[in-house]
Amino acid sequence: MPNKLSTPEALGTAKIPKLLYYYALPSIISMITASLYNIVDSIFIGHGVGAMAISGLAIAMPLMNLSVAFGTLIGVGSASLMSIRLGQNDRASAQKILGNAFVVNILVGIIFSVVCLIYLDPILILFGAGNETLQPAGDYMRVLLYGNIITHLYFGLNALLRTSGKPQFAMNILLTTVVLNAFLDYLFIFVFDMGIKGSAIATVLSQVVGLAIEIFHFSKPSSYIHFTKRAFLLDYRLIISVTSIGIAPFLLNSCSCIVVIFINNALKNIGGEISIGAFGIVNRVIMLIVMIVNGLNQGMQPIIGFNYGARKFERLREVMNLGFKVATCVTTAGFLLGLLIPRYIAMAFTTDEVLLKVATEGLRLSMLAFPFVGISILTSNFFQSIGKAGNAIVLSLTRQVLFLIPLLIILPPLWGTNGVWLSESISDFISVILAVILYTREMKRLKKTL
Repeated sequence: MPNKLSTPEALGTAKIPKLLYYYALPSIISMITASLYNIVDSIFIGHGVGAMAISGLAIAMPLMNLSVAFGTLIGVGSASLMSIRLGQNDRASAQKILGNAFVVNILVGIIFSVVCLIYLDPILILFGAGNETLQPAGDYMRVLLYGNIITHLYFGLNALLRTSGKPQFAMNILLTTVVLNAFLDYLFIFVFDMGIKGSAIATVLSQVVGLAIEIFHFSKPSSYIHFTKRAFLLDYRLIISVTSIGIAPFLLNSCSCIVVIFINNALKNIGGEISIGAFGIVNRVIMLIVMIVNGLNQGMQPIIGFNYGARKFERLREVMNLGFKVATCVTTAGFLLGLLIPRYIAMAFTTDEVLLKVATEGLRLSMLAFPFVGISILTSNFFQSIGKAGNAIVLSLTRQVLFLIPLLIILPPLWGTNGVWLSESISDFISVILAVILYTREMKRLKKTL
């Protein structure tokens, strides 16, 4: 059965629960694995370098989000467009998408790295760095920026690997790199005493190994989707199509960068640089749960795109309904963990009592609306997967900009650090309501077109 499910044609014929299990489980494991990069880094840095190093890592977070934004602009856009083309049985276009995505990722990675390396210190100061956090944040980010092209290509090709019918292979590559990253983290921090810089080097080196495996796969003519010489010739209309779909996750991650700047500076002004470290812990934990839902998203994406391209809208509804149920179970479990054992979770990252106290309260308050956030995450992915960038952009911008930033301006002066945590919960709840409205309207429109 797995062999049948691995063919792109199965996306339009196989039973939805089996398809979702086959595609989503490897993607969920892959996303958890990807999230473990940052979590493992934080744990080793927290226990091996110190509390201020965790704060430095949190300072670097907006720049990492911005790097991810440019990566998803090409990666998510390419994967979504490829799944639609496969649904239309257009294999030649799918291979062209692969080649163009490879070239554009290199170009974007070079430009981003050069600009950020030139202005790194002013950028980090803008992001909330102070006397104690500027050096660790800079040491960490310089290494990542030198390896930025590797990161873009690694995650971009992994997404295309899943879309082309190889979700388990993509998962295995991510598992390999995260295990290697953990080993190198320990080696560079505890054995060679390289500090926070050693953690960054471990991340890049592990991704080099994963990228080499991906390039080898796509270079084989026997692969269903593979590199061809003509596919590397840039097609500007194709690039526009890719970026128009990828613009929604790009804006989401860019807005995340802006939001984290607001959060870092608000926490710095209220509770000092140690509070920024607490946010770093809270964000790592929340992102682990969100990554599980994003893994579900990635598993759903080729199924949604294929069936939308094939105009099988009832199958589209079926996969979304099942996805909503799974996502809600995941986020509710995360909410309960944050509510019941927040201190024990924070202790995985640090033993500093001040940091533990702030992080514990942050976990409780930031996750109050968490049982519902899976709905908005899946809805945004739904619109991306069917090429409806407009609605995906609306969902991205409203949560991050129209809802969250005003709350971050209003609530912290009233309630201190608690105001920062509550701002996230309130904006999450409002964005879910908007997501339900947009999704319901779109499904009614699709039903009328049958």
